[in-house]
Amino acid sequence: MLAIRLARVGARKQPHYRVVVIDKQSARNGRFVEVVGTYNPRTNPASIELKRERIQYWVSKGAQPSDTVQRLINKAPASAGAPTAA
Repeated sequence: MLAIRLARVGARKQPHYRVVVIDKQSARNGRFVEVVGTYNPRTNPASIELKRERIQYWVSKGAQPSDTVQRLINKAPASAGAPTAA
């Protein structure tokens, strides 16, 4: 079963997180399937960038977002992380 959860990156005492699709049994920073966003709680306000289309795709395939990721999805503006046409 797949989960959408946070993987911690960054230096000691300077956390930065990736929102990843990962096997539910894998370690927190283990091998992931895809990175679908980032979260930086150290900025003011916290910066959240999500690829909503990819998140919806993985949810349709059965991936379950963690409680924290679900809060980030609800909290982030709808246009955050949306790719711009170049």
